[in-house]
Amino acid sequence: MLGTDGAVAIAFLFILIAMGFTKRLGPDWAWINRKLIHLSIVPAILMFYWGLIPAGVFSGTAFVFGVIQLWPHLKRRELNWYQIKHNYGEVFFAFSASVIPLVLPTGYATALLLAMAISDGVTGIIRHYYFRKHGFNVKLRKHWTGSLGYFGTALLIALPLIKAGIVGKMGWAGILTLAEYQSWLDDNLAVPLVGGFLFLLY
Repeated sequence: MLGTDGAVAIAFLFILIAMGFTKRLGPDWAWINRKLIHLSIVPAILMFYWGLIPAGVFSGTAFVFGVIQLWPHLKRRELNWYQIKHNYGEVFFAFSASVIPLVLPTGYATALLLAMAISDGVTGIIRHYYFRKHGFNVKLRKHWTGSLGYFGTALLIALPLIKAGIVGKMGWAGILTLAEYQSWLDDNLAVPLVGGFLFLLY
């Protein structure tokens, strides 16, 4: 049976593969690369849900990743194939992921983490290709096409994991979509904060 060490190794391997693959794509694909790295933590989230990776281990590992990713920003030597100057989204993502398993029940934490990884990844990729197709600057732009992708994937995540009727599940997905779309606070902070408060209703 797969133990904690094996589960962590497999989860880490997925992230390393994503890092290596995105590095080969290079800085021209930085926005896509960020989302692919987001998606690469899905195996870790699932193994946390299945009890193979304890909350403390998941949290500690995510925190270390956050520190590792913060350091190049502080040194102003960003890993330019996925890090963007003055944009700390990937750092906020890791630090948020380190807190969520410690303060929320496993099922709800899993739903929120999956929305952060999958829904955010999907919406970013959709927006990237939409704006490239139409000849616009893809950086730091949001569009309803991406939000539709976010809502759809968040709803699919909510169906098995959020304890509510269909209207409640749709409400959860819709509110997280709005939290991701707003421009006042980085969505890697806004979504976990809003999602955390929503737990009081779910």
